Amino acid sequence: MSHIPSINLKDFISDSSEKKQQFIDDIGKAYEEIGFVALKGHFLDEELVEKLYEEIKYFFDLSTDKKQKYEIPGIGGQRGYVSFGKESAKGREEGDLKEFFHFGQYVEAKDKLTFFYPDNVDVAELPEFNKVGKEAYKMLEKTAKYVLRALALHLNLEETYFDEYILNGNSILRPIHYPPITKEPKAAERAAAHGDINLITLLMGAQGRGLQVMNNDGDWVDAIAEPDELMINVGDMLSRHTNNKLKSTIHRVINPPKESWGTSRYSIPFFMHPIGDMKLDVLDSCISEEEPKQFDDITAGDFLHERLLELGLVKE
Repeated sequence: MSHIPSINLKDFISDSSEKKQQFIDDIGKAYEEIGFVALKGHFLDEELVEKLYEEIKYFFDLSTDKKQKYEIPGIGGQRGYVSFGKESAKGREEGDLKEFFHFGQYVEAKDKLTFFYPDNVDVAELPEFNKVGKEAYKMLEKTAKYVLRALALHLNLEETYFDEYILNGNSILRPIHYPPITKEPKAAERAAAHGDINLITLLMGAQGRGLQVMNNDGDWVDAIAEPDELMINVGDMLSRHTNNKLKSTIHRVINPPKESWGTSRYSIPFFMHPIGDMKLDVLDSCISEEEPKQFDDITAGDFLHERLLELGLVKE
């Protein structure tokens, strides 16, 4: 596959059974072949998107001292600010050329997870920052729920199979700032080649060249979304759960050409995680003589911890 397919979520939630089935078929085929789609018809409106970008630019324009007030020790970067170069891709020593901020779950009802998740971090200097972040989080979470419902049907599961696992799940909204490049990077990239940890990732800000996806032939394909599209990809948790039927594709954010080093890049991924107790054991329906079981049994929580260790965000 040499391009990223574009689909419209409104087809899935329409009253037309034909449009709904076509959406299921299209997203299933894309995720089996390249692991990425560009999605129109999501629940983020244009005004909210503009406001979110405005607020995150205000935040990243704060002084380093002010931003570092919101870098919380001891929680593996799960909430608040993570400063430039702290995160590296699995197997890489060089830190990625980025800084970012994390919004986490807003637990509904009196759930025990209220006491398990770190608190979200309020940015005092920007009274609208957290409000807008929460609203975007909720709309992306809602979009992800319907994408997972379509994938459940593609996998011959109950449509709401994933619902119980993503309710109060450990999902993360991550506004990222890739600052201007001021000197020749030795071996670092804005985001080195990696696969995502989670079930699915919904990415805002893939307009313009930068994000690249590796196809099955090992070629890098530019993943460029239209202004009204989200780029959505399969993560390692969903790949494990489906015995790699749905592909968690390696992707990266390349450095711009030298004449564009002086410009910032912003992107905002939403990492859809389930609750930690979800079993990622390979689905029986995805195991056959031709496709034997590839992965050991593990919970989502244990798998996340393993990967955060590999990324250097938590210590043993």
